[in-house]
Amino acid sequence: MSQELHPETRTVHHPVAEPTGSTPHGVPIHQGHLFSFADAEELSAAFHDPRGAFFYGRFGNPTVRTLQDAVTGLEGGHAAIAFSSGMAAVNAVLFALLSPGDHVVAQRRLYGGTYATLGDLSSRWGVELTLVSGDDPEELRAALRPTTRVLLLETIANPTTRVSDLPTLIGEVAGRDITTVVDNTFATPLLCRPLDHGADVVLHSATKYLGGHSDVLGGIAVFGSDEPHDRVWHHATELGATADPFAAWLTLRGMQTLALRVERQCATALTLARRLADHPAVATVHYPGLPSHPDHAVARRLLNGRGGGVLAFDLVGGRPAGRAFIESVRLASLSVSLGDVTTLVMHPASTSHRQLDADALAAAGIGEGTVRLSVGVEHPDDLWNDLDQALSKAA
Repeated sequence: MSQELHPETRTVHHPVAEPTGSTPHGVPIHQGHLFSFADAEELSAAFHDPRGAFFYGRFGNPTVRTLQDAVTGLEGGHAAIAFSSGMAAVNAVLFALLSPGDHVVAQRRLYGGTYATLGDLSSRWGVELTLVSGDDPEELRAALRPTTRVLLLETIANPTTRVSDLPTLIGEVAGRDITTVVDNTFATPLLCRPLDHGADVVLHSATKYLGGHSDVLGGIAVFGSDEPHDRVWHHATELGATADPFAAWLTLRGMQTLALRVERQCATALTLARRLADHPAVATVHYPGLPSHPDHAVARRLLNGRGGGVLAFDLVGGRPAGRAFIESVRLASLSVSLGDVTTLVMHPASTSHRQLDADALAAAGIGEGTVRLSVGVEHPDDLWNDLDQALSKAA
């Protein structure tokens, strides 16, 4: 910088220090959103290249790209796009892939927010929707049309914990002009990698297991090839649902303990599921790690023999019992998220799936007294003591 510059100019033009002779041990936070160029053509080219030079934060950022590359590697993908929330990822992907007159086949057991987005696409944008059980390949085959463009699945359904037989279901649309989108939030890449089974796009609410500490909101979509990635990228940059660099950094920090957390959460969830199954106040336990679960065999094959860190159970007393239970826990927190280091409990019918009427709730396998439990990393005996005392009040 010239020594002849005035102080007023020097206050806003600072030399940027770059590491020499060393590299940062941790991921730097590139909070700035503007990048300068010496060549006008290079700046122009950056507008059209998802993997090109950084120029404006809405289109790309070094910290955000580090997160994208990290999750891409975990999922065995080709590229990824990070978003400001999981629902931003869902909306960006579906709105980029679909046009009026297109047809979507989706499993009936979906996250409530995703279900609401599909309803909006259907009612306002002319996208046709067929819901299927997600466990019958013949039903899926019969639902397909010449206009079908997207198959939407969840690895582990929320909150019923039904496990989709991804290889079988995805095999039904192989060779067709259909993009398979799989929400892998509940399973994480440590239990399942849908791209390995033929999926085209994998979604995550990074708010959940990837972040894992209730301090970040984010989403990410991982793609198996260039075509869907570039199509969604061009739409997402105009949508503006861009991941914040600090949120990306927090997610990366949380991911460093992902393997440790998931291992502990799966083990504790299985312990609690077994004890809940023997409790007189509990009618049914929904957990893939139990032999009684309808998808136990699929889970053993698809989830590396584990059942995940989330379980659900139906209380004998229905909705009043569900309300009494969630208001009686002391160690577990009444909260709507999941995948946290602390144990969270919620009542889906009045929260995450509040958009569904009674018939839709029943079709999704959710009862009036269904309680969802996202297991944390606390000691299993402490958690059980809390659940046991709450069950006694709900009985």
